[in-house]
Amino acid sequence: MPNSRNGKISSNTETRFRGLAVSEGLAIGRACLFNERRHSNLPIYRVMRREGIEMERERFTRAAAIAIERLDALIQKVKTEVGPAEAEIFVAQKMILADEQIGAKILAAIADGGLNAESAVARVMDQYEARLRAVDNEYVRERASDIGEARSRLLDALRDTNPALQCAEDEHCQRGKQRIVIAEELTPSLTVELDTHHTLGFVTERGGMNSHAAILARALGIPAVTGIENIHSLLECGADVLVNGDTGEVIIWPSRETLSQLRRRLDAPPARHAEAVAPIPGVRLMANLSLASEAQDALAVQAEGVGLYRTEFEFMAAGKILDEDEQFERYAALLRAMNGQDVYFRLLDLGSDKPAPFLETLDEPNPALGLRGARFLLKHPDLLRTQARALARAAAIAPIHVLYPMIIDREQFCALKKIFMDAIADLLSAAPDRPPSAAARSASKAPAPPRIRHGVMFETPSACLDARELFTEADFGSIGANDLIQYLFAVDRDNEHVADDYRADRSALWKMIELVIAASHETKRPLSLCGEMARAPKVLARLVALGLKTVSVNPRSIPELRRSFQAK
Repeated sequence: MPNSRNGKISSNTETRFRGLAVSEGLAIGRACLFNERRHSNLPIYRVMRREGIEMERERFTRAAAIAIERLDALIQKVKTEVGPAEAEIFVAQKMILADEQIGAKILAAIADGGLNAESAVARVMDQYEARLRAVDNEYVRERASDIGEARSRLLDALRDTNPALQCAEDEHCQRGKQRIVIAEELTPSLTVELDTHHTLGFVTERGGMNSHAAILARALGIPAVTGIENIHSLLECGADVLVNGDTGEVIIWPSRETLSQLRRRLDAPPARHAEAVAPIPGVRLMANLSLASEAQDALAVQAEGVGLYRTEFEFMAAGKILDEDEQFERYAALLRAMNGQDVYFRLLDLGSDKPAPFLETLDEPNPALGLRGARFLLKHPDLLRTQARALARAAAIAPIHVLYPMIIDREQFCALKKIFMDAIADLLSAAPDRPPSAAARSASKAPAPPRIRHGVMFETPSACLDARELFTEADFGSIGANDLIQYLFAVDRDNEHVADDYRADRSALWKMIELVIAASHETKRPLSLCGEMARAPKVLARLVALGLKTVSVNPRSIPELRRSFQAK
């Protein structure tokens, strides 16, 4: 809601927006606008003569080679500075640039349509991108940005241009200054190529929770909020912007009162640079991770293990189904990095909020209540069997905990556990004759019976009500607070229109939590809680008073949570 005559937001008044939080954290900086439209005035001309057509075809071929060469360099940079899983994101763009069918269509547009190289690239790539954006699947639509990125790389090579900030002449946008980048779309290139050491946050108009760019932002620990309509045109370079990647709130020209309220959190360093704070006696703070390469975030803050490793994000970062060896490599890397500390592996939790085009999915009218978590695994037992084998091999390195997601009752848990155990039995019986792959050679050729504990995610009301019976089968449990709040109160946690109803202070939620805690005490089963509610010191104190003394949160929350809790 601009409040000045030129259509820009005035510095006289604090202005708040609510979008979709895709990467956690809090940051304040000066707005820098990304130049989205550097290709908006492309040269358009017809080529009629054979010599002209050949010249344009050669220009495209040369540009494609340059774009691939630049991308190879970026892949190596990301692999070194962020991690191999994140580098795979850019391999998808390279595959697009090297795709023979796409290349043939662009060359045909030049030869048959008489288009110059820029026009041919724009036309063909726009057609591919439009098709993906029209698909009724969030994950597939988000992959359209890969096409758009490949298009930009080709045009940059043709025009000898580079991604740039519109405000490049303003002091805060010069290299070495800290900034909040404002863009129309959060893309992978934007996330990693604009001097990430001096980019404090991202605010964009488009970009989903499961986009490659969001995965990269989370891996880099950079707060990001998307879905702020027209923000790129509403802001001027240099505006003060506060980004709350936890709540999805973006505050333009925040007031002194607002800054005072948030000052302690704003002054906290990112997880990878945070000063470790001594653990709380008798209270265990573990880390939530999405990728094995994030282990350093947990170690940097002295997290007491990994309480939630969201294994499906490894698949989403790679953009494909990972085979047994590929999964094993990632799981083994995390276990070795954590050096004997407990790691809780959540089985693939794919479905409504994390659809994947490389898997067969249904077009469901209400996907949040459809095929996700445990139901998805029962529908795709081969995926579970492969993951079980990879986890069993990893368990030869260190004991592991396996969490079963979105369980509704004992029968469902037992059905999944049987598939898991049968897969392990097959692995053990086949081990002597199993051909050693490159990954397998780094583990024992004939693994001993794995050291695996099986646990329930309590994130549906029915599982909480049935906790005692579930604990007769499960070795441990973990309350998944984020989804439990969503399903208990029928409130979409990603919908800003009902955000006021998504709260952790409601009595019904605490009654559910108390039920599960009581069941864990009665059956002597270990219990933890993972979710954003546990970041509040008052919530942690209440949980500890109820007898739940293990929680898992974002690594960057651990130092401040320890300080605040111990100060009480």
